[in-house]
Amino acid sequence: MNDTSSISGASSRRQFLKTSSAAVIGGAIVGNLEMGGTAFAANSDTLRVGLVGCGGRGSGAAVDALSADKNAILTAVGDALEDHAKSGLKNLQNNKEVGDRVKVSPDHCFSGLDAFQKVIDSGVDVVLLASPPGFRPQHLKAAVAAGKHVFCEKPMATDVPGARSVQESVAAARQKKTALVAGFCWRYELARREFYRRIHDGAIGDIRAIYATYLTGPVKPMPPASERPSGMSDVEWQIRNWYNFTWLSGDGLVEQACHSIDKIAWGMNGVMPIKIVGNGGRQTPNHEGNIFDHIDVFYEYPNGVRAFMAQRQIANCYGDNSDYLMGAKGTGTIKGWSAPEITGPQAWKYQGRTTNMYQQEHNELFASIRKGEPINDGDWMVQSTLMAIGGRMSAYTGKEITWEELLNSQDRLVPESMDWNMKLPIRPMAMPGKTPFA
Repeated sequence: MNDTSSISGASSRRQFLKTSSAAVIGGAIVGNLEMGGTAFAANSDTLRVGLVGCGGRGSGAAVDALSADKNAILTAVGDALEDHAKSGLKNLQNNKEVGDRVKVSPDHCFSGLDAFQKVIDSGVDVVLLASPPGFRPQHLKAAVAAGKHVFCEKPMATDVPGARSVQESVAAARQKKTALVAGFCWRYELARREFYRRIHDGAIGDIRAIYATYLTGPVKPMPPASERPSGMSDVEWQIRNWYNFTWLSGDGLVEQACHSIDKIAWGMNGVMPIKIVGNGGRQTPNHEGNIFDHIDVFYEYPNGVRAFMAQRQIANCYGDNSDYLMGAKGTGTIKGWSAPEITGPQAWKYQGRTTNMYQQEHNELFASIRKGEPINDGDWMVQSTLMAIGGRMSAYTGKEITWEELLNSQDRLVPESMDWNMKLPIRPMAMPGKTPFA
């Protein structure tokens, strides 16, 4: 059995404060470390960036990375799908802000299931990981093993075995003294940093309950099987429609609402739940896809504290993406994109400057590399991913799941090996009460 002690609820608060608080709350860099591995030393003139996953989020991350450091250049891109790699590169080359620093030669535009390794091996210093999250553990392991600094999009895995692999990579990055920044972008937004700092300082007293919402429309509807081109393999078909398959996306709760779950974990200051109960199902047609379109999760914490996560992705319904924190002495509210506020004896509303959180996370990543003081978001990014996976697993099975049961799950969704032409059967849609917990 893998050692899961480093992500257990008992130690999570201590680790959170030890390893993450500077990057999460203040944006400061933690420690004065000598750079290791193949990464560039502090103040090196040029940082070479490689992009893995050339969709919209990956291309956005590449622009943010190049905008964060004027001496950074993009030298390699890779995607499992050749047309995505080429179109993503073309869009970056045509970008008015950073296109002049896209220095990708034709032989460094990689495609195929091994494109990630080709990018890593191409001589880059920083790797941006933005492929579908089912691939994240494998890609992160390879990047860290090669001594690269990493920006790792959320979520970090789609199953618990993948999360355990990511935790091992987190430890390896810390040992190698390479930077690892998570795509949980709200942690890098100034208003929310100030809000949660005040919450942790007792502005609303002890937390009694947290309610988070992610109620929105569908993201990538699954086309019917009749639209599958003749001769297209199972693997390619599923990757092209990755959001609709649990092994690739983790479900909407894990891939999208993980931001809201991460803010629950942030509000609880890194303390993990002791039990998880989820309810959900599928109301709208998903053809051969196998994800739910709504899940509610109930997290139980020590001392009777509860957190509630409402996720729904159905068209023409009420929408809300907010966070409500209820304390013994007041309440804290983040209503959508509005300024966070606190009511009660320590009433407050954020009135400071605003920042682009996507840009901010890259600004801090590259600043930490230049200073030789690498950020490592690893522990809490794994914990938040596990909370999301646990909610999905409870909803799929209808079981109450303890944190320890979750950490020991052996349910592997992602194939251990893969090639373009292999048969890849689709798991049936989960049925609560019948789908087993493993």
